Amino acid sequence: MIGPNAQIGEKAVILPHVVIYGGARIGKNFFAHAHAVVREDCRLGDNVVLQNGAVIGADGFGFAKDDAGHWYKIVQSGVTALENDVEVQANACVDRASIGETHISRGAKIDNLVQVGHGSSVGEDSLLCAQVGLAGSTEIGKNVVLAGQVGVAGHCRVGDGAVATAQSGIPNDVDAGKLVSGYPAIDNRQWLKCVSVYNKLPEIAKALRGFSQPDQKIDQD
Repeated sequence: MIGPNAQIGEKAVILPHVVIYGGARIGKNFFAHAHAVVREDCRLGDNVVLQNGAVIGADGFGFAKDDAGHWYKIVQSGVTALENDVEVQANACVDRASIGETHISRGAKIDNLVQVGHGSSVGEDSLLCAQVGLAGSTEIGKNVVLAGQVGVAGHCRVGDGAVATAQSGIPNDVDAGKLVSGYPAIDNRQWLKCVSVYNKLPEIAKALRGFSQPDQKIDQD
């Protein structure tokens, strides 16, 4: 289904059950697999590929409590913009902004089941691997790699060329070029040392208990 006033460039391939909402603007060589969705007024550049079930521009997750303690919806009036050569794979979601836009820059690749929160931006040629989650207003630089299941807290910046290994949790900014791991994410070499110590904790605890026993005997004497 293609809504009113949608614009789609030449050489598009749109497979069954794709939905393009009204006012969407899409460049040439667009390829949308079955069940992909582009919501109202979103902007997609040339050579964009949407795999099955990708959703571009669904409402951001914005709610606030009223005086009675009930959640009410904050209007998500922004859009989502994808530049040229972006691919969004199966069942990934790039939410529209509450104000302004959620922006995915040229050449970025977004893997299956990724969540890009409202108002976030992803730099050129960055990779968001499977099940990565970006909270709202996250800023990802150029050539960043976020491996599987990495989570980034809202309003954080990950600098150009940074890499986060699988299942890392990023609660603060990450400097450009850093390799980080763990939660909270720290320098990868430091994290490897921490993991090595963690694996030895039972032996360390046993040794400490052994050291404490002579002290107990002295106290009794």
